[in-house]
Amino acid sequence: MSRLLIKNAKIILENDLLNNGFILIENETIIKVGSMDEIPAIDQDTEIMELPPEQTISPGFIDVHIHGAGGADTMDATQEALTTMASVLPAEGTTSFLATTITQEKEKIEAALSNAALYQKEQNTPGKAEIIGIHLEGPFINEKRGGAQPRNHILEPDIQLFKRWQEAANHTIKLITLAPEKANGYEFIRYLSNNGVVASIGHSDAIFTEMEEAVKAGATHVTHLFNGMRGLHHREPGVAGAALLFKELIVEMIADGIHVRPEMIKLALNAKGHDGMILITDSMRAKCLKNGHYDLGGQDVTVENGQALLADGTLAGSILKMKDSIKNMIEFTDITLLEAVRLASSNPAKQMNIYDRKGSISEGKDADLVILDKNLEVAMTFCRGIKAFERGVKSS
Repeated sequence: MSRLLIKNAKIILENDLLNNGFILIENETIIKVGSMDEIPAIDQDTEIMELPPEQTISPGFIDVHIHGAGGADTMDATQEALTTMASVLPAEGTTSFLATTITQEKEKIEAALSNAALYQKEQNTPGKAEIIGIHLEGPFINEKRGGAQPRNHILEPDIQLFKRWQEAANHTIKLITLAPEKANGYEFIRYLSNNGVVASIGHSDAIFTEMEEAVKAGATHVTHLFNGMRGLHHREPGVAGAALLFKELIVEMIADGIHVRPEMIKLALNAKGHDGMILITDSMRAKCLKNGHYDLGGQDVTVENGQALLADGTLAGSILKMKDSIKNMIEFTDITLLEAVRLASSNPAKQMNIYDRKGSISEGKDADLVILDKNLEVAMTFCRGIKAFERGVKSS
C-alpha cells in the first residue's frame, strides 16, 4: 500500500478554491481533502510532498475528442500507438481521454475499435492517462460538412453496423458524432440514447427544425462547435444556432483561436454558461512533434504555424494541448482559472457519466491531479495516484 500526502497546497475544488489545504492519497484514490488545520495523523510510511506557494493543484483534464499525439493515432490500431498517447498526454495535464476514430473503411474502423477495447482491458494502468472509452467520429455524417473526414467512406446511420462495432469495442463506445438529418438519423439517436451512448451532432448540415427533432430523439452533445456544421444565420439558426439555444446540448470547443475566433468563443460561453461547454483538443498525431507532413485518416496533413491543414487548406484537427486550452479560455473570455478548469474536468466527467470517480478533487475519486505553476504550465501530473509527468524529469 502506498500513501502520499500533499500539503500546504492551493487546491481547485469544483466550486471553490481551497487555500492552504492538503490531499491524502492511498494507492489510486483520494481518501481525504481538507484544510491544513484538519490534517489527520500521518504514519511514517506516508510520503509527504509540500508545494511551493505559487503552485496550484487542479483535477486532471479529460479530453473527450482526441485522435492522436506524439506521432501516434487511434486509427493506427496498435497497442503501441495508444501507449504513446497515454504516455505523452499527462505532460499537458490530460489524465483521461476518449480514443477518437475518424471516417474510414469499415474494416479499419473496426480494427481501431477492437484495438482500443483490448488496450482498455489489458493496458489501462495507473501512471498513464486512462482511456475511458471511444469517441466514434463518423462515418455517419454529412458529406457537405465533412471537413477533414474522408468523404468516400461516409455512410448513412446504420444501427446494425453500430451494434457490430459496439461488440468489437467491448461496449466501450461512449460518444458518437453523427448528422441527424441523414436517413435513419433520428431513429439512430433514439437507439443510442436508450443504450447509454452520447449522441453528438457534428459534421452536420441540419437546419433548425431538424435539430429540434434530434434533441427530442435524445441528442445531448455537439461536436467542435462552429466547425463542420451549418453555421448561424439570422433566418436559419442551423446547427450552430440550435447548439447555443438548446440547454439539452453540451458543446465541445477547440479553444486554440484558430478553429474559432476568440470573440465567438466568448459568445458561445455567454450563451451556454460554465456548465454547458467542454474543452477538447481534437488533436492529431503531430501534437508534441515538429512542423512537417503527417497522416490523418489516410490524408496528408501539413503542420506549420500552429495549424494542421489538408492540401486544400481545410483544417485537419489541431495540435492544441489541454493546458493551453485552459490558458486561452482565460485570455479570450476573462473567466477565472477555477471556471476554466471546470470546462476540462467536471463537465466532461458528468457528460460521460464518470463523475462518480473522476472530474473533481473529492474523497473516493481517482487521484488524477495536475499541479500548475504561476504561468499555468504543468509542473507535475498524477494519473490514478502515480506520478505520470514531472517537468524537467525524463520519463522512463
